[in-house]
Amino acid sequence: MLLIYVQRLTNRLGYSINVMMKHLLKTEFEITTSREAFDKHEGAKFGYCEDPVGDSLWLQPTSILFETSIQGQELHYHEYEGLPAIFPVYNRQSMLPFDVLAATFYMVSRYEEYLPHHTDVHGRFLAEESLAYQKGFLQTAIVDHWAIMLRNKILERYPDAEFGKRTFEFVQTVDIDSAFCYRNKGFFRTLIGLARDILQRKDFEAVAERFAVLTGKREDPYDTFEYLLDHKRSKLIFFVHLGDYGTYDKPTSYLNENFRDLLNHLADHAKMGIHPSYDVLEHPNKVAEQTNRLHNIIHRDIKRSRFHFLRLSMPDSYRTLIEAEVLNDYSMGFAEEPGFRAGTCSTFPFFDLTDNHETQLWIHPFCVMDTTLQKYKKMTPDEAMDAYRNLIDEIKSVEGKFSGIWHNQNLTDKKEWTGWRAVLEQTIDYAVR
Repeated sequence: MLLIYVQRLTNRLGYSINVMMKHLLKTEFEITTSREAFDKHEGAKFGYCEDPVGDSLWLQPTSILFETSIQGQELHYHEYEGLPAIFPVYNRQSMLPFDVLAATFYMVSRYEEYLPHHTDVHGRFLAEESLAYQKGFLQTAIVDHWAIMLRNKILERYPDAEFGKRTFEFVQTVDIDSAFCYRNKGFFRTLIGLARDILQRKDFEAVAERFAVLTGKREDPYDTFEYLLDHKRSKLIFFVHLGDYGTYDKPTSYLNENFRDLLNHLADHAKMGIHPSYDVLEHPNKVAEQTNRLHNIIHRDIKRSRFHFLRLSMPDSYRTLIEAEVLNDYSMGFAEEPGFRAGTCSTFPFFDLTDNHETQLWIHPFCVMDTTLQKYKKMTPDEAMDAYRNLIDEIKSVEGKFSGIWHNQNLTDKKEWTGWRAVLEQTIDYAVR
């Protein structure tokens, strides 16, 4: 067992050690404030304290983990062994030239998102506001690399120290913003859609397709669910929008019997989660309401969530989930850029920085979304495939978890999405080969 000596244990410090040792390095550890117990311990150990501890391993601390306020930090970005690093320390006896626990805390707590920043038109924290984007390491799972770096330093001194094996995982997730393009919309929505196609868009191809679908001559183009189930090669999770109709919310009605049958069918073959509507940021009580709708349809406990439009605001969005007893969130990523928003591809517990405590909510980061590459980055299918390969290679290098977002309506293989089914299929083949 690894023993870690600290002079003073704070909530931030305990959380950082827990994330690093338990969740990233999968090792048994104990924290002690007793120097005598530390000195007597004969196994793997290191000190995280003001001064070196004899000839034992020692990591020089910075101040952030002993603070309770939220304030601008002097990060002093630099590189060590070819990797980005922050919170440098200068005593050569320190086993690393930067405070890896402070650096990890800064990234996974999303400290920078509590500081003053610009948002986009949807109120989202922008990728360009992040340190990782500004310094060019957004597509590096830096926290996982730091963890491996720390593990290797410990193993150099204590070759018999035991660490659990990290294993690569591949998770497919699908957001169901609208299950159907034409079917099951109701008379008035169908009429409005038809008028829009004729009068505004003059899209007569869409008019013909709409009539073909409604008369049963053609499948609804958004109904790609059997295709997705047929290509399930690993864990598959559907996140379902069950909110009400609005400017940015165009779901199929949760009262529609065909839609309810579809959700029960999907629940028999995959994991299910809620996709809280755009307006839950302003009306947080709707999370519980929409979660109950899904529970009442599929008769399963709903423990997973991803916010529609990725409208995630720290810490309020996560507090809303905790209150609704939805304890797994999959929203941690950027809409406009691929990469690792929290610096990691690993699951970790949410730390509420305002209340200064670790919570029971688990954060499952994703690293790329189909619309990010096609709409924001204007990539072709071939360029997108290169992006997926690079991200998979990066995650495999740290034996982490790849999680990406797809949308059922983007797998029509038509118009601007022609060729994107091949991207999905090649991504799966590349990841699980």
